[in-house]
Amino acid sequence: MIRTRYAPSPTGYMHIGNLRSALFAYLIAKHANGAFILRIEDTDQNSYELGAEEFIYKVLDVFNFKCDESPKNPGEYGPYVQSERLNLYKKYAEYLVKEGYAYYCFCDENDLNNKRMKFLEEKKSYIYPGTCRNISLEEAKKRIKDGEKYVIRQKMPREGTTSYHDLVYGDIKIENKYLEDNILLKSDGYPTYNFANVIDDALMNITHVTRGNEYLSSTPKYLLLYDALRFERPKFIHFPLVVKKDGTKISKRNKDDNLIDLLNNGFLPEAILNYVALIGWSPKETHEFFTLEELIKEFDVSRIHKNPGSYDINKLKWFNAHYIMEMTDEEYLKFVRPFLEKFYDLTNKSEEWIKNLLLLYKNYISFGQEITIVTNMFFKQRIELNKDCIDFLQSDESIQNTINVFKEEIFGVKEWSKENINIVVNNVKSKTSVDGKLLYMPIRIIISGFMKGPDLIDTIYLIGKETIIERLGN
Repeated sequence: MIRTRYAPSPTGYMHIGNLRSALFAYLIAKHANGAFILRIEDTDQNSYELGAEEFIYKVLDVFNFKCDESPKNPGEYGPYVQSERLNLYKKYAEYLVKEGYAYYCFCDENDLNNKRMKFLEEKKSYIYPGTCRNISLEEAKKRIKDGEKYVIRQKMPREGTTSYHDLVYGDIKIENKYLEDNILLKSDGYPTYNFANVIDDALMNITHVTRGNEYLSSTPKYLLLYDALRFERPKFIHFPLVVKKDGTKISKRNKDDNLIDLLNNGFLPEAILNYVALIGWSPKETHEFFTLEELIKEFDVSRIHKNPGSYDINKLKWFNAHYIMEMTDEEYLKFVRPFLEKFYDLTNKSEEWIKNLLLLYKNYISFGQEITIVTNMFFKQRIELNKDCIDFLQSDESIQNTINVFKEEIFGVKEWSKENINIVVNNVKSKTSVDGKLLYMPIRIIISGFMKGPDLIDTIYLIGKETIIERLGN
């Protein structure tokens, strides 16, 4: 059985790139009727962020990922939280020392960091020179007994090459002389990522290891650990990076990238998932819209791209708008109303008015929070015209006459109804002999402050006669 895992670190809230990693691992497993495992990699205690772990569970639940094994649904390979597995890492690290594949290192951490920084300033790459490689095991144990601080480092071969086959990037070969003696076990007893993920993947029987392509060149280090510990090598699937449209990195701090902000702003899980699936992967057909079940059926590792995938918030908005338009009116009202209620005081508005306002913009918003932006003109007395609006109003001699006639007609309306407003607009058209853009756009601008928008008659009706008259006066 194919077994994949998603192994996030709770050092910040998940972003689009994290979701894509989880999704691809999930699709690879479920396409083959395999198992998807969630493991929490919390060994970086200094960067642990309160609430981030619970958000991981929430995201997987919101996006309908069914974890076959996890900290909340344990199987036979637990525990599924790394901080609960420290005894295992220590056991295997000491075994590697005993067998000659690792060694105790007593180098001062600050000293090494200073050397590394100096190399960086000189634009050189620093590789730990193996200062403690040749300290005998007897001497090392004596120094440990005397209370010296130490780490355990992997002893890399100095000659030859290490190679493997990646299911996306093909055959990869690295000369061993370029592999640094990585730290396996830190001085606080916690493992490094490089070590813990190998132990956990092997003991949890992960058959297909999935991760970003930034690990392509470091995978040989992990393979040497698999071999030294006599673990069976898994298959490797490296994904292309997810970058922004301008080529910059995705960030947990950016609201356009951060899942918690996207969800809170009214981006739909099904839209996000659909869009994210197409970043760095393409289906056989040109079809763009997929449910999770359809993605499971369609997903093919051979169609994962090698080049970075571009994440564009505007493209996500396009997907999200499609899913909003596909909602029934009832679903849409239930989805969007809380955003309006949170932002504006609706106590003096009728249920009919609220419903009509929200439905007016069903085909005009791309995310839930946007309803508060596009409806702003319905909740204030005065409007300000931007330069484009002013330029248009001054672009044709007939426009001022159109506005004057509209003022006269709207003042004469006795009963405020859509039918009577429609009569007003038709009267303006008849009396000014203008139509199209020169008729509708001047009216829209002076009553709403926008050059474009939904149905003009509905817009005028919902703004209300008193507010319209005040705006015309201003």
